[in-house]
Amino acid sequence: MRPRPPVQGRGIFSGTGLIIVCLAATLAALVFPIWSYADRSDPTGSVNVLSARTVPTDYGPLSAQDRDLIVKVRLAGLWELPAGEMAEEKGTTPAVRTAGQHLVDGHISLDAHLRTVATQLGVPIPNAPNAQQQQWLATLSAAQGQDFDREFANIVRLAHGRVFSLAAQVRAATQNTLVRDLADDADTTVLDHIKVLEATGYVDFATLAQQLATTPAPVTSPPVVAPADATPVAPEPASAPSPSSTYPLPPATASPPQTSPTP
Repeated sequence: MRPRPPVQGRGIFSGTGLIIVCLAATLAALVFPIWSYADRSDPTGSVNVLSARTVPTDYGPLSAQDRDLIVKVRLAGLWELPAGEMAEEKGTTPAVRTAGQHLVDGHISLDAHLRTVATQLGVPIPNAPNAQQQQWLATLSAAQGQDFDREFANIVRLAHGRVFSLAAQVRAATQNTLVRDLADDADTTVLDHIKVLEATGYVDFATLAQQLATTPAPVTSPPVVAPADATPVAPEPASAPSPSSTYPLPPATASPPQTSPTP
């Protein structure tokens, strides 16, 4: 039997189909990585980190660093105010007692401002000092005489240096008007406290510089990650501070009580 001659049309169709398949595969190879990358989140968190941690508010974008300032200023008042009360009672020199009075008056006023901002922005705030701050209060409670003066001046000065640096950073970068005003108030109040603490004559500047350079500030709250287009959480009234049985925090007031001048 004679073999059949090849069908010319079938060969042409096979070659054309192969070319089409190759082109389709090439196109898929080019498109798939783009689609795949766009559809997944960046595992390293390096893409648009700022917007991922910033939420919109009526007063401007609120960043993770803005929220951190609010929390840390609140924590500062929760332990530095009772520390100031101890200095007023236990300080052995007028300078130490004066520094204690500045801490009490300053943090009553600053805490009132902070609680208003936290309520307007819907930022939850703590109602008790953290573990490190409780240790500082225990140290001051146990110290007596000049040992108390020295511990008070150096511990509180170290804490103020950290908060002062954070408030300055936030003031320089924040886009939120309420946080900007709070940072101004915090830096003014903290700078006053730094000056009166240094005026006691007990601050060890060499040790202080080493501590600020080598010891990182403790983390007070994890960063809050939210998409850039997230809807702001409706603010809730800030809860009143829960008083400690050992170190009560007076209720926040608009400003320290004014005394009439002596005639």
